Amino acid sequence: MLQQRRGHQLLTWIREAERDASAPILSFAQGLCLDLDAVTASLTLPWSSGIVEGHVNRIKTIKRAMYGRASFRLLRTRVLLRS
Repeated sequence: MLQQRRGHQLLTWIREAERDASAPILSFAQGLCLDLDAVTASLTLPWSSGIVEGHVNRIKTIKRAMYGRASFRLLRTRVLLRS
């Protein structure tokens, strides 16, 4: 379903999981139902937010390393230099 972008089959999979799956799989399936539209779109559409998430992760890592030791000016300089 994930590799062939068949998000339209997600609801069928969730119903099967609710019928005869173990407790962890059932909990996962019920969690997917909380935001079914977004999960279906992520399994169907070709777009990804991976690039943005990578930049956010990089900035958070720099911030954690500098916590309590430097000013915002230095943080800004380090983030812009790595771009």
